[in-house]
Amino acid sequence: MLKSFAPVVNTRTRILVIGSMPGEASLRARQYYAYAHNQFWRLMFDLLENGRTPRDYEDKLHTLLAHGIGLWDALARCERTGSLDGNIKRPVPNDFPALFAQFPQVHALLFNGQAAARHFKRAFGFPPDKICLVLPSTSPAHAALSYEQKKARWQDALARAREER
Repeated sequence: MLKSFAPVVNTRTRILVIGSMPGEASLRARQYYAYAHNQFWRLMFDLLENGRTPRDYEDKLHTLLAHGIGLWDALARCERTGSLDGNIKRPVPNDFPALFAQFPQVHALLFNGQAAARHFKRAFGFPPDKICLVLPSTSPAHAALSYEQKKARWQDALARAREER
């Protein structure tokens, strides 16, 4: 069984980005979104830091948290060959009710792709007291939209999550 990572969250976190399950490169590196072709970090730094290049992984995490954004995955464990969400078998969700009890200030959930939303919704439904937005996956496997189209949707979602509350 593959195992996900601990959540990246603190008392300032208001927005939680939820992925499905780390891919092979991320699991090897023990870092969220470590695959070089995943656009997550590029998007975040374009939107939050005017395109600044992050120094390292700690800088990436610190920057997200400084902007009130956290990370976690819908799944704690699963079986999967390769990195594709479509290959996930025997999914076990993370304990979001416990996380929300510990961090009640989290009010917006941004799902990084349909698979993340589907796994979360199957386990918990969408909480009525939280903004829940399903966004285009930053994975290179999701090539239906250009980088600029993804960036615009993520920018809109971040603006909405920040203004509502």
